[in-house]
Amino acid sequence: MNARSLELFFIDGLPDGMLTAEVFNWTGHVLRFPRTKFREALHRPETQHTGVYVLIGERDGSPLAYIGEAENLADRLRGHIAQKDWWDNAICISTTGDLLHKAHVKYLESRLVEIARQIGSMPLENANTPPRSSLSEASQANMESFLDTLGIVLPAIRVDMFLNKARSAPKSPNVIASPVYPIEETFILQTPKHDLYAEAILRDGEWIVQAGARGRVEWTRRSEANKYYARLHEELLASGILTLQNGFAIFQQNYAFSSPSAAGAVINGRATNGRTAWKHAISGQTYEDWEKAQIAAEVTP
Repeated sequence: MNARSLELFFIDGLPDGMLTAEVFNWTGHVLRFPRTKFREALHRPETQHTGVYVLIGERDGSPLAYIGEAENLADRLRGHIAQKDWWDNAICISTTGDLLHKAHVKYLESRLVEIARQIGSMPLENANTPPRSSLSEASQANMESFLDTLGIVLPAIRVDMFLNKARSAPKSPNVIASPVYPIEETFILQTPKHDLYAEAILRDGEWIVQAGARGRVEWTRRSEANKYYARLHEELLASGILTLQNGFAIFQQNYAFSSPSAAGAVINGRATNGRTAWKHAISGQTYEDWEKAQIAAEVTP
C-alpha cells in the first residue's frame, strides 16, 4: 500500500469555506475557495504564484467547469470574477516555493483538460484542449508525478471531475480469499416492475456495478433531497458510461460508486435504500443483513 498523509487546513473554520491541502513530501499546494471569499483568497501569497486553476459551478442548471493557467493566479482570477458569472468555487494549484514556470503550467493545464474530457463527468467551458508545452523527458515525468499526487488531493476536497471511476476486472480472479476478509462479494439488485437488473462487486471498499447492468433511462422523482443522484445519473449518460438501448440505460463498463444507495439510485432512477435493495448473490441476504453477519462473525471469539 502506497499510503500518503494529507493535511487540510480550514482557513476560516468552515467546511465549505476556504481551505488549503498539502501532502507530506510533495511540493504541490492546493487552495480551494468559494467565490464569496475571492477578496480574501486573492490576497493570499499562494495566489501570487504561477499555477493552474479550476473554476466549478453551474450554468442554466447544469454543472460546468473551466481549467486555465497563469503566471500570476490572482491576476487571472480577477478577470474571471468580472467576466464569468457562473462559477461558485475556485481551486488554485501551485507549489509551496513557487517552483512552477510557464511551460510547466501549460503542460499541466493541457493534461487536466485531457483527463477531464476523457472521464467526461463534468462539461468544460474550454473550447479546445490546449497543446502541451515542450518539456524535457525528465520534466514531463516530474509533471506526471505531480498529477498523480494531485489525483489524490482533489477528490479529498470534493473535486471528482478528474477521478476515473471505471474499473476493470481483477487481474487474478482465482486468488483464494480469506474466509474472514473476502477479496470480493457479489450482490444483485432487481426491480421486476421495470425489468431492471444489476450485479455489483464489493471490492476494496468500492461498490462496483458490472458492465451490462440495466437501469432506468431517466430520473423519475426529482427533488432537492436527491438532486445529487439525479445529476449523477445525467452525467453518466452524458459521459457514455450509460447508453440508451432498448428502453434501458445500460452500463458500458464496470463503474465504482461510493455506496450501495448511490448505485441503486442510478439504476432505479430514484432514491433507493441500497442497504436493503441489494441482495447477496449466494445467501440472498440484504446487504444490511450480510454486513451485520460479518460484524457478528468478527466479534465472535
